Amino acid sequence: MRNQTQQTLFIYLTLLLLLLFFFFTLQFTNAAKIHIPDDLDDVVDDEEDDDWKNWGKKTPTPLPEPDFDPSDLDHLDPAQIQARFSKFQTGPVFGFVKLRLGLQRSPDDVSETAMKWTKVMKTGGLEVKFMGVDLSTIMFTMETSQSVDEVKEYILEQEDAYEVKIGDNVYRRAGDPPLEEVIEKLHKQKYKADL
Repeated sequence: MRNQTQQTLFIYLTLLLLLLFFFFTLQFTNAAKIHIPDDLDDVVDDEEDDDWKNWGKKTPTPLPEPDFDPSDLDHLDPAQIQARFSKFQTGPVFGFVKLRLGLQRSPDDVSETAMKWTKVMKTGGLEVKFMGVDLSTIMFTMETSQSVDEVKEYILEQEDAYEVKIGDNVYRRAGDPPLEEVIEKLHKQKYKADL
């Protein structure tokens, strides 16, 4: 009989301990929850620091220091002077990319190429937007001219691109003939094929 009483007492104590455990667990989980009311009109948020306020804003890029002596300009032709000063130009820049001729493209193909190049430039941290103009031309715009050389190099690495025109300057891969010669050659081939 004593054994049975001890077992019953043990079971009651175990149940009591389990109930206490669950009670305290519920109390602590409810205490961790913080109730935030829906009416926040009287709350003033003054915890923003300067970094938070400036987040997402464009920071101006400093201009590079001139790497030449102004007296050297006397010995350069205008194209070389323009190339040297283009590094210091600020403001937006736009240019055109002539795509390789002789390939069949749809307007969707040109738009897709422009969108792909825009995404790659954005991934590289450059704000360049490419837009299809016609079946053989893509126009691009840049907010600043600081990275125009990098954009030019990227474009000329692309298989679809033939030449890049920025302002009066035309750039193409070494050894490629001028675009006019390529157009003339294609016209001659088409003329021979029509005969």
